Amino acid sequence: MGKLDGRVVLITGAARGQGEQEARLFAAEGARVVVADVLDDRGEAVAQDIGAGRALFTHLDVGREEEWGAAVTAARDAFGKIDGLVNNAGILRFNELVSTPLAEFQQIVRVNQVGTFLGIKTVAPEIAAAGGGSIVNTASCTGVTGMAYVGAYAATKHAVIGLTRVAALELAARHIRVNAVCPGAVDTAMSNPAQPGPAADDGKAASALEGLYRKLVPLGRVGRAEEVARLALFLTAEEDSAYITGQPFVIDGGWLAGVSVY
Repeated sequence: MGKLDGRVVLITGAARGQGEQEARLFAAEGARVVVADVLDDRGEAVAQDIGAGRALFTHLDVGREEEWGAAVTAARDAFGKIDGLVNNAGILRFNELVSTPLAEFQQIVRVNQVGTFLGIKTVAPEIAAAGGGSIVNTASCTGVTGMAYVGAYAATKHAVIGLTRVAALELAARHIRVNAVCPGAVDTAMSNPAQPGPAADDGKAASALEGLYRKLVPLGRVGRAEEVARLALFLTAEEDSAYITGQPFVIDGGWLAGVSVY
């Protein structure tokens, strides 16, 4: 038996990177997964590869409330319920804070912060109606400390951790646990500016980033998307994390171990 047998989990940003690995791992552990993304072709391919009856793709721009409603309806029609949510969709832009255009800042807030808020707002009632479950929000190690040239991104990830804690307090009575994963450097298209887009998925991103992070990360390497997925699985599986809620979990190879966050 899988850790998520009988569960239905909606995962945003699931067409590639961490979200894709979460979708594949959750399905392998018995869940039926809703692969949600704006990348229609890639998302459809992921869902088809996981298998009919195990995965459904739905287009979802997380910053649009009406699209959240449509995604929930599609999930309910296909699988009858939703009892898990992974708010994984996010975007990253590198810029000096004083040089960041307002439109860029607002775009990052819209996806990372508003998208997480809308996910909790829309899906939590569905999870409660199913008898309870879990929400995992994707924050970042920059949500517990600062980092130069990612001011807008860091601001949204601090906000995601705040939303996680408040949601955990408000939703506990409805048997919903809410936690956050806080990755450090992970080999995905989003986090590798030298290899933007799908090309970053072919292994080149790892070699491009390895030298940079070897000295920064005590474990001496960039993280892998599947490692973040396993943390999300731990936080979703009731048998593993039933008494954990409202917490940010840093997964960064020890990067922040030598950095004060107080």
